Amino acid sequence: MKTLAQIAAQLQGYDPLALPAPAVVEFLDRLVEPVTGSEDIATAQALGRVLARDVVSPLSVPPHDNSAMDGFAFDGAQLGPDAPLELTVVGTALAGKAWQGQVRPGECVKIMTGAIMPPGLDTVVPQEFTKPAGEGRIAIPAGVLQRGDNRRHAGEDLMAGRPALLQGERLGPAACGLLASLGLPTVPVLRRVRVAYFSTGDEILSLGEPPREGAVYDSNRYTVRGMLARLGCEVIDLGVVRDEPALLEQAFRQAAAQADAIITSGGVSVGEADFTKAMMKQLGDVAFWKIAMRPGRPMAVGRIGSSVLFGLPGNPVAVMVTFLAFVRPALLRLMGCRDCAPPPLLRARSAEPMRKKPGRTEYQRGIVSAGADGRLEVRTTGNQGSGVLSSMVQANGLIVLHHGQGSVAAGDEVDVMMFEGLL
Repeated sequence: MKTLAQIAAQLQGYDPLALPAPAVVEFLDRLVEPVTGSEDIATAQALGRVLARDVVSPLSVPPHDNSAMDGFAFDGAQLGPDAPLELTVVGTALAGKAWQGQVRPGECVKIMTGAIMPPGLDTVVPQEFTKPAGEGRIAIPAGVLQRGDNRRHAGEDLMAGRPALLQGERLGPAACGLLASLGLPTVPVLRRVRVAYFSTGDEILSLGEPPREGAVYDSNRYTVRGMLARLGCEVIDLGVVRDEPALLEQAFRQAAAQADAIITSGGVSVGEADFTKAMMKQLGDVAFWKIAMRPGRPMAVGRIGSSVLFGLPGNPVAVMVTFLAFVRPALLRLMGCRDCAPPPLLRARSAEPMRKKPGRTEYQRGIVSAGADGRLEVRTTGNQGSGVLSSMVQANGLIVLHHGQGSVAAGDEVDVMMFEGLL
């Protein structure tokens, strides 16, 4: 396990007092190692979990050639380029069982979607493409289909003996359905990542406490809890911890004993006169950064025992932005996901000018919608203060103005990190 100093030495231009956002992602990618414990769980409970090993398909899907349409199955070699084809209907093939008859040239079988293709037949004409041609006969106009149309091949989706899903796949609804299509009642997954979280500060009130002058209710625990729940983490809520060394030490030790990762909010600003930073330093290997970003400049990262530590700023919006930009990808890596990169960015046209100086990454709250011409456009929510939590409710994404980027004119295209699926 490398120390923070060893990781920092591997990063070109590492400067903890002005760390670019991409360097934070790279640092965390080197710091975090995936969990290794695994368990078998019911496929019905697997949504959001991460595969512990490859799933090899025990059968082919579909298991037989079958019809992709309701229509008529026949030997497509009889199709001519210019003349219609007339066929006699000799039976009906239903889904769920094989039709037992024999089909000769000039004959066809009425077939339902999903029914097994009878031997020797390779083409299905949809029912709506045919015309009656007398008692028990159909006509297929010339040029409406080609040989092999509307036939699903055995193993077209999955082939027996080949990997169906790979280790590190985070299972979404489609993957759960795929597992079920293979008849697998259980699936091997990595254990849930345990994340302990607490807020720090004498000014923070828990819900249920009476208001008092100079104090604010703790919103960060609930936004962080929600984001962790979306990831499928096991959350250990340690509440609000006052700025007292003994209480902070107890909270950090309890978190490190129980969790794979620790998240705190507040008490990490450079030069801030409180006990949180001192306790982090005392108990672990911790770096304190000034990140070249807005909002969310101060951040602490490191280890306490075997737990990864993320010390986030105290302002509500800064907590959410730093979580989405840095903590979420790191936790996905901790969970064992193969794809743990930051979420992909969309391009949208800016509906307004935005002032920005090169040298830092800015995340502005934005509202993305379709413009009059159908193209995506984005406008800000207005006040971009890091304490304006209501702006995160109004927004459906973050406008990402990159490190080297300058001011944006109305009509310029910008990158947007959409919230859907993240928050």
